Amino acid sequence: MRLNTSMTDAALLATTCPRCGGGFECGVNAGRCDCFGMRLTDTLRAELAARYSGCLCLRCLRELIEADAPLARNDDTAPR
Repeated sequence: MRLNTSMTDAALLATTCPRCGGGFECGVNAGRCDCFGMRLTDTLRAELAARYSGCLCLRCLRELIEADAPLARNDDTAPR
C-alpha cells in the first residue's frame, strides 16, 4: 500500500524551537515524531513543561537529556 505523501507531509508541523530558535518539523500531528523514542526523566519532563511552551527540536532535547543523565544517575544511587 502506498501512502499519500502529501497527506503525510501536511500533518508535519513547521515550528520553531523555543529554546534555540531553530526551525524544525514536528511530527506529533502525524502520529510519528523522532522525539517519541526519546526518554526523559520525570523531573526533566516537568522542568521542560514549566519552562517552554511547545515542542523542542531534537538537538535541544538530546542536549538536555545528556546534561540530565549524570543528575539522574546520582538520584538513582542516592540514599533515601
